[in-house]
Amino acid sequence: MANVERRAHVVWEGDLAGGNGTLTEDSSGVLSDTPVTWASRVERPNGKTSPEELIASAHASCYSMALSHTLAEGGNTPERLEVDAVCTLDDETLKITTVNLNVRGKVPGLGGQEDFENATQQAEQLCPVSNALRGNVEIRVNASLEG
Repeated sequence: MANVERRAHVVWEGDLAGGNGTLTEDSSGVLSDTPVTWASRVERPNGKTSPEELIASAHASCYSMALSHTLAEGGNTPERLEVDAVCTLDDETLKITTVNLNVRGKVPGLGGQEDFENATQQAEQLCPVSNALRGNVEIRVNASLEG
């Protein structure tokens, strides 16, 4: 299997605090000239994105795929998974400190909450975004199995 690449392009103008940029996802085109600013990172987003929001998006989508795969491999294909990711930037140390993954799932045939929690932990180890962040960012998984 070949390596897979995805590309993004940013144009930034001005200094950090007063400047602004635009982000374009070159590979998919899903985001095009999407505004990004320092203020959107540390104050209110006001319709602009931030690297932390993009990391949260990447982590939530990647993790949901890993969990779906983990559950299906165990014989329990999920009916529905919802993953909310919260990426936290410490604006004093300028370090991303944590990502909280809050996971809800409806998985027919799964034994119960403990089995779901075990699957969520296995998926966290499998998730490529988790693997990229691990050792540098604390990753917390909170799991809730729906009836």
